[in-house]
Amino acid sequence: MSDKVLAQLYALEWLPVSSPLLSPPISDWLMEEDSMTKRFERHCGEVTVTLIREGFVTAETVATEAALLPESPRYWLREILLCGDGVPWLVGRTVVPESTLNGPEALLQSLGTRPLGRYLFASSSLTRDFIEPGRIDALWGRRSRLRLSGKPLLLTELFLPPSPLYGKGA
Repeated sequence: MSDKVLAQLYALEWLPVSSPLLSPPISDWLMEEDSMTKRFERHCGEVTVTLIREGFVTAETVATEAALLPESPRYWLREILLCGDGVPWLVGRTVVPESTLNGPEALLQSLGTRPLGRYLFASSSLTRDFIEPGRIDALWGRRSRLRLSGKPLLLTELFLPPSPLYGKGA
């Protein structure tokens, strides 16, 4: 399953925030400024992470994302499934330039099965540069460039069919 959903995540087509394809309920989810983990927790008993891949990669491996980040010889890559009550609701891909991993941000390398949102949104230094909605077939996604203490990382998320984003009224 993870190979298929990762392929869909990689193939997201980015849309302007003003796209007429974005209904108000979908836009409400995609433009969420707070933690998606926290939002998911309102729809299930437990949010968990299944780690797909984590480690340093070359700039070529993350070429698309690297264009939106500072140049770096290596990037920390983390790919996960975010699950609600054991059901995969979202596939996430985080790309972090090596230069971001200094100081407290080095903890990004040891999240393991801890949701990224729990770490990011606990920081008083978190800011967001943008949220960009995307679509592949009938699935929705988004990407955001976030900053911790001014240091950037890129998060891309694809909402899977069981996700509450596709619930009634969306």
